[in-house]
Amino acid sequence: MSRIAICLLLLALTGSPAAARGTGDLGLFIERASSSAQIIETSTNTSIGRVSELGDLSHASVVYSRDTRYAYVFGRDGGLSKIDILNAEISARILQSGNSIGGAISQDGRLVAVSNYEPGGVKVFDADTLALIADIPATFGDNRQRSKVIGLVDAPEHKFVFSLWDADEIWVLDMSNPSSPQIEKFRDIGRNPYDALITSDGRYYLAGLFGEDGMAMLDLWNLESGVTRILPNYGKGEQKLPVYKMPHLEGWAVAGDFAFVPAVGHHEVLVINLRNWKEAGRIKVHGQPIFVMARPDGRQVWVNFALPDNDTIQVIDTQTLAVIRKLKPGKGVLHMEFEPRGEEVWLSVRDENRVEVYDTKTFERKTSLPATKPSGIFFTARAHRIGL
Repeated sequence: MSRIAICLLLLALTGSPAAARGTGDLGLFIERASSSAQIIETSTNTSIGRVSELGDLSHASVVYSRDTRYAYVFGRDGGLSKIDILNAEISARILQSGNSIGGAISQDGRLVAVSNYEPGGVKVFDADTLALIADIPATFGDNRQRSKVIGLVDAPEHKFVFSLWDADEIWVLDMSNPSSPQIEKFRDIGRNPYDALITSDGRYYLAGLFGEDGMAMLDLWNLESGVTRILPNYGKGEQKLPVYKMPHLEGWAVAGDFAFVPAVGHHEVLVINLRNWKEAGRIKVHGQPIFVMARPDGRQVWVNFALPDNDTIQVIDTQTLAVIRKLKPGKGVLHMEFEPRGEEVWLSVRDENRVEVYDTKTFERKTSLPATKPSGIFFTARAHRIGL
């Protein structure tokens, strides 16, 4: 008997809606020190389960199946775990490499790709079974060297895009025909791409550069145009400060025609005009920003910081470009995640072993959940957004 039939039978016998429920208000947060993840519900701001034995979660990330029933957890140890979030159990788990750094799920939800440091490359798996579909080694030079892969994202038309740290390249992997993957390579994009993002419309892929200032941009609608260098002053700049933690680009905040991005090695948030990809301003903030994230309506931008300022959150009003609120949730605020419509935001406070929920209108703390060294927070709404 199928799972659906079992659920319908239980519902008929018990009359209880708890026997079958939706997943739209669910999510996970990672407990990096205990190899576990808590399953959370945003309707009641509660934890409803925990899944353990997920391996090394020191740099874990999560994507969801398109029906939001399953979460795919990418561990630093090369582990790929498929979690049934309704039953709070591991459906499948493999160790697919020695060191990995995230992954993505395809446009149709049938393929899961993982970016690997060791050995460098990308592996693509069947989303149902985790069977290997394609192994793409990130070779360069004389084809004997292999590069670390970073910045892996899903893109429209069944593509994945990623960057090669050691080779200074961006690759576009077309999985339209899973049995015959096609790769288009873009070389000499700039030194040491360290992270990347794709815009919410799936058009532009942008890679930040660690080895020099500026960013590399690829227009996925016009691949024949090649890579364009933008934001020549984006980076550590002439007056370089110690960089305690590289900012994450995935959480670029977009409001109207402007993007708000973390300045590398500076106590600033940069404002970028999306019409011409030029800098439009700078906002002084409390420390070196890590995540710069917009409330879903674009009215606010929330910013967290690297050491030694990682006990602080600042909120920027996108109309005035002014910092309007400063919060002190506790030491080690690593990650933020807005609820789908933005009325509340969840914060992981790693060093104080809790996750906190704040009202984004009043800035009041609504609740606090105990957690073991929490880090990334991921809601199921990500299943329906490009690049997340």
